Amino acid sequence: MANHKSAKTRINRNSKRSVINGARKSRVRTIVKKVEAAIAASDKETAAAAFKTAESELMRSVRKGVFPMNKVARTVSRLSKKIKAL
Repeated sequence: MANHKSAKTRINRNSKRSVINGARKSRVRTIVKKVEAAIAASDKETAAAAFKTAESELMRSVRKGVFPMNKVARTVSRLSKKIKAL
């Protein structure tokens, strides 16, 4: 149990950030699934539009510290490669 004021503040902050980061992760996963669904349906225009949104959201999650840069770069690269192959 936290005994110092700063430790109690940190516990509160961490719990709030955990909820926010969880929502961000969920949103990113949903957007990536939409891109993959468009790729599976062989719909290049929809996939490209969804990819543009996904890339923006993924990069934003890196800036916010939700995902590491290497993971996001790898994900973007793989999605881009799949779209180009359509």
